[in-house]
Amino acid sequence: MTASRVCKVFLVLIGLLKTTGAFPQSGLDPGGSRTQRDVACREDMEYLNGNICCLNCEAGTRMVSPCTTPEQKGKCEECNDGTYTEHSNGLKHCFKCTQCRSDQDIVRGCTQTQDTECQCKSGRFCAPDQACEVCKKCSRCKKDEEIVRNCTSTTNTECKKIQTSAGSASGNTLVIVPLSLFAVLLVIVAVGVYMWRRCRATDSQRNPSDGQKAGQHYSDNCPTEDGSNGETRRRSCSNLMLPRPLEDEQFPKLVPLNGVESLMKCFEYFEEMDITYHKRFFRYLGINDNVVKSKEGLPYQDRIHELLNVWVEKEGREASLNDLLKTLLDLNQRQTAETIKENAIDSGQYRELMTGELYSPVISTAQGHL
Repeated sequence: MTASRVCKVFLVLIGLLKTTGAFPQSGLDPGGSRTQRDVACREDMEYLNGNICCLNCEAGTRMVSPCTTPEQKGKCEECNDGTYTEHSNGLKHCFKCTQCRSDQDIVRGCTQTQDTECQCKSGRFCAPDQACEVCKKCSRCKKDEEIVRNCTSTTNTECKKIQTSAGSASGNTLVIVPLSLFAVLLVIVAVGVYMWRRCRATDSQRNPSDGQKAGQHYSDNCPTEDGSNGETRRRSCSNLMLPRPLEDEQFPKLVPLNGVESLMKCFEYFEEMDITYHKRFFRYLGINDNVVKSKEGLPYQDRIHELLNVWVEKEGREASLNDLLKTLLDLNQRQTAETIKENAIDSGQYRELMTGELYSPVISTAQGHL
């Protein structure tokens, strides 16, 4: 085969391969423009419109209409009040500004280039690693604790037990005293007790009458009681010398100092209640489920206040903080009940019922009117 014929065959084969699509097509259409899949816009600087790249609108603005020429800016417009865009963009709509809740303060207002910044009000906090639907109330250290770190808008109060000087001194004493000396003291005490008991046993054997007299003298200090056969007998002194067992500590009753006004001012303390218990709490108080459900759209604090107001209207003059605390105790929420009781007393709204003082659940007209 001659060279010319070989070239002709080679050209024919190339033509066939092109027609079957074996060779990749170029990124240009017949007019010489790039296809859309080959267009790569610069990130954070351009956006794609069809098969051309348009320059972003500036922060604080939005795109009204795109460009018609590559690497040009389309028509941009400033964001309306209450909306913003923080970065350059090709967005058709600005973002809506965040609205701070009733339990938050505004740290930084919303502008066309930045969103609103909110934080919990003083005395409340919300951990940044948790969903912040409600700002929680800052804890207060107990009487036997001291503050390690104050509460902030993002962290709760940190407390630690107060180290008493007496406790540390006794601990140091036990460390300082050598173990050998302590063992010697124990031996001396044990020997002394043994010798004392032996001497007593010897004396009682020698002088039994003295022992009886001593026993008689001891029994004279014991009270007497009449037996079933008319004889007078003495009670066992050992029972009288034993301490009486302590009764279970009862939850104290509280007395309002300003009538119903004291009760209303303590509503905020019930925000300490676990949100998972609030439906059961109001159901125990006799509030209808439909009424509870109707308040679900309110923030948690407002929801608590509204439902407690409904309860006060329902109970009338017999509404009492003691009933609310008893309901918490019935729900095994004693710690919350203790906290609310302490807050009510510390705020000067309530005092504990004195021993022997009569308590009436009805709020008198002298204390306040509903």
